[in-house]
Amino acid sequence: MSNHNLFVALRDAFPADLDATAVETVGGAQSGLRYSWRDLDRATAMVANLIDSLNLPPRSRIAVQVEKSVEALILYLATLRAGHVFLPLNTAYQAGEIEYFVGNAEPAMVVCSPANFGWVSKIAFQAGTRHVFTLGDDRTGSLLERAAHHSDVHTPATCAADELGVIIYTSGTTGRSKGAMLSHGNMLSNARVLRDYWGWKPDDVLIHALPIFHVHGLFVAIHGALINGSPMLWLNKFEPKAVLGLMSRATVFMGVPTLYTRLLAEPGLTREAVAGMRLFVSGSAPLLIETFQAWQERTGQTILERYGMSETIMLTSNPYGADPRHPGQTERRGGTVGFPLPGVQLRVVDDAGRPVETGEIGGIQVRGPNVFSGYWRMPEKTAEEFTSDGFFKTGDVGKVDGRGYVTIVGRSKDLIISGGYNVYPAEVESELNQMPGVAESAVVGVPHPDFGEVGVAVVIARPGTEPDPQALINALKARLANYKIPKRCFVVPELPRNTMGKVQKNLLRDQHKGLFA
Repeated sequence: MSNHNLFVALRDAFPADLDATAVETVGGAQSGLRYSWRDLDRATAMVANLIDSLNLPPRSRIAVQVEKSVEALILYLATLRAGHVFLPLNTAYQAGEIEYFVGNAEPAMVVCSPANFGWVSKIAFQAGTRHVFTLGDDRTGSLLERAAHHSDVHTPATCAADELGVIIYTSGTTGRSKGAMLSHGNMLSNARVLRDYWGWKPDDVLIHALPIFHVHGLFVAIHGALINGSPMLWLNKFEPKAVLGLMSRATVFMGVPTLYTRLLAEPGLTREAVAGMRLFVSGSAPLLIETFQAWQERTGQTILERYGMSETIMLTSNPYGADPRHPGQTERRGGTVGFPLPGVQLRVVDDAGRPVETGEIGGIQVRGPNVFSGYWRMPEKTAEEFTSDGFFKTGDVGKVDGRGYVTIVGRSKDLIISGGYNVYPAEVESELNQMPGVAESAVVGVPHPDFGEVGVAVVIARPGTEPDPQALINALKARLANYKIPKRCFVVPELPRNTMGKVQKNLLRDQHKGLFA
């Protein structure tokens, strides 16, 4: 049988000169480090051999919550190489969240930051995980210490195309997170399509300034560079001045809208500063038309906006150049997410599942080789989210115009996307509703110039109490990741409701939409 292990395909794309630079670090304590393609091959082999030595059950989950580093990238590639399932966790997650993920995924191995070893290892061991390692962003930790004793030669595990490679947790609208199961074939098909569709070139260099615990930074950016054998300029965190300084050495940049607004605030952002850049990609949240236009005016370049999900990786993209399926349509149109990618079928349907007319708004459904197989250990939820003919119901609402451009107009489940991160109001409301003095709460997303959207909490007090809005926000900070915390909180006598008693969040959004204007 042929080997469909994603690592093998990425390794096969390494350039002939293995001593050329694959990754160069910029900024932070480890700035200026250079990793060759040979270094990536040898280091992933050593970590994969360490994993093999643990004799884990086949296709074990390996849960990872560490700060961004090249070694964290090596751990991801080594997990694929060894034939196990990578489970990235947001570094902002707190103990209650980690407890749920570890309990749900039952990882055989957990890797955490050295500073968090005390509480993470306790959760992991109590849940039955046998192996807990540490990995710092300064090349320290027990993972690297143990891997150093292993061989730098390793034969990659053989995997089928439909074999599970990654589980990405997406918060559930009921507050319960769902693990989207992505196969080696899902990820490889998407990487190859994007390589061709975005016109990756032999001399491309990627500026990597995104986190690597979600789809954008881990798959779209990293897979894109590796499948093309392109080096990366690697920032542990986004710094506008540093990114701007790298543009004379790079050709491709991928960011969330927040990063573009912060770059626009830099006086040094000029046409000359970005003259060597070939492609600016934006995703993970809606790009405001004002940002799109301001970028064009300042740089003379047009941001390419695309659309994807944890469950599907990338689905649509504005054109890089000519798309033979849409003759003459090469415009990157602000406010749209472009065309369905080659191999992706996309349709817009009404509430009864019937296709709507061109230009009409409805629910977006998709099918293709990039679409996940379902949610980890949630067969009923998986069945609910797929149609009888195999289309995935994205939960997004949108339309397709006469020229084939897709526009996302909203989200059917009140999802808030803040700075590129998904925030599900139900999860925040669940925490608020448990707090002293809170009878009920509603969380809505409102426009924000920097984050695109932020949460606002509206709370009804219990009779005889007067909860302090700031104290509620402070209490939430101890329970949830920072990006989920509402920016403002209001205590009100009642919430607007319809005749069925359901809170009318649209009215709350309208009421508070000008808060940050």
